[in-house]
Amino acid sequence: MAHTKKVALALAFGLAAAGVTGAALAQDMRIGLQEDPDVLDPDQSRTFVGRIVYASLCDKLVDITPDLEIVPQLATGWEWSDDGLSLTMTLREGVVFHDGTPFNAEAVAANIDRSQNLPESRRKSELSSITGVEVVDEYTIRFSLDAPDATLLAQLADRAGMMISPTAAEAAGTDFGLNPVCSGPFSFVERIQQDRIVLQAFPDYWNADAINIDSVTFLPIPDTTVRLANLRAGDLDMLERLAATDVASVMADEDLTIEQAVSLGYQGITINVANGAGADNPLGQDARIRQALSLSIDRNVINQVVFEGAFAPGNQPFPPTSPWYNDAYPVPERDVEAARALLAEAGFADGITITVQVANNPVQTQLMQVVQAMASEAGITIELEAKEFATLLADQSAGDYQASQVGWSGRVDPDGNIHQFMTTGGGINDSGYSNEEVDRLLNEARTSTDLEVRRASYNAARDILIEDLPIIYLYHVTWIWALDDSVQGFVPYPDGMIRLEGVSIAE
Repeated sequence: MAHTKKVALALAFGLAAAGVTGAALAQDMRIGLQEDPDVLDPDQSRTFVGRIVYASLCDKLVDITPDLEIVPQLATGWEWSDDGLSLTMTLREGVVFHDGTPFNAEAVAANIDRSQNLPESRRKSELSSITGVEVVDEYTIRFSLDAPDATLLAQLADRAGMMISPTAAEAAGTDFGLNPVCSGPFSFVERIQQDRIVLQAFPDYWNADAINIDSVTFLPIPDTTVRLANLRAGDLDMLERLAATDVASVMADEDLTIEQAVSLGYQGITINVANGAGADNPLGQDARIRQALSLSIDRNVINQVVFEGAFAPGNQPFPPTSPWYNDAYPVPERDVEAARALLAEAGFADGITITVQVANNPVQTQLMQVVQAMASEAGITIELEAKEFATLLADQSAGDYQASQVGWSGRVDPDGNIHQFMTTGGGINDSGYSNEEVDRLLNEARTSTDLEVRRASYNAARDILIEDLPIIYLYHVTWIWALDDSVQGFVPYPDGMIRLEGVSIAE
């Protein structure tokens, strides 16, 4: 595929938006996203695609390798105290935020304070173990903990560890996401909702030698068919989440390449059990109905029909390949008669109608249509509400829903897949679920570095959650990226992020 068209498009749009001038043709990487991100504020946001944008916009204290090893980024080293109650980090020198504010220990302290105390912050539970922050010197920061926290480094490898300019954050307050200022390889240029997010290379980036792209434009295109058509037409250089049904076609296309990585997360149906008035219905109030819905679903059929066998059926926060998966609860077989019996026991022998919101893209819509057909055979009528993804999440957060088909991209540490969803007041506990014993077990799992102790806590929590079912897990995805063959140097990661260090576009 000729690259001339892409360069022309970049000049006509991407570079004009970035204010690039001069005779040289700059490289604009155009990436198709499955959804439009929510607010571009690491403390307030929650979307997977938002994290993809952050990978170019906002550096973190630490990062991961493709093998899930935690490695330096803005912190160059760290050391735990012998009792596990103190973490001291040495910070990278010579780093500045996009507005020129210096990155140092004071900036880190301001970021942690904002994440913990901004009323709208979703990072509070992720950093709840930190009880004190000490600026040791300009490039040394020390965190004091109320108890050992085996998850903290993994949290700092994600949004909780993303550093934003304290100057910009103080000036903008909750409106920071309208003009985010971080210290990553690219700085913010503009955003047009549902259309594009444009970033340009930051010349003062500490690792600028690894950046070959002049600007990156993220384009939300929910329709998988349209997204692929744009890639084939040369209007995109890369897309994330290629539909499994398109893998064979792309592999046969000599102008395109595919990269894959098994994900860390899950897809499921979140049930509103206690998040405001939206929980006031039989599905939210009676676990037997949730159990019946789960039993009505054939997860293996979903994988074959919707995903052509490319994904893994699931019934837990962790995939079956994870060391944290609880073998005592294998993926259940479909049991329509047992589902009907549970409905009758709950007083709905003649059936029940529930409403499930779903993102307005073809893949998730097809998924829920298959679930809808399966559930109907057990006496459960599902009415689907298709919504733009950011709207779906906003309604979910507000409790304005009965059930929501939604997933989680997964985290390096198992805590990231369960604690904030299942503990009382957790940052993304949209179901409103609360159980003192589950709280105790999941908090206990955070305080030990002994894998067997942690596994026992997660398993005990699972004994309760498999009955209460605030989330009905369905499957675990494989991340699939499709790229124009001119794109070189892209490395797939299990977290699904698109890291542009070392990536270039061949002329």
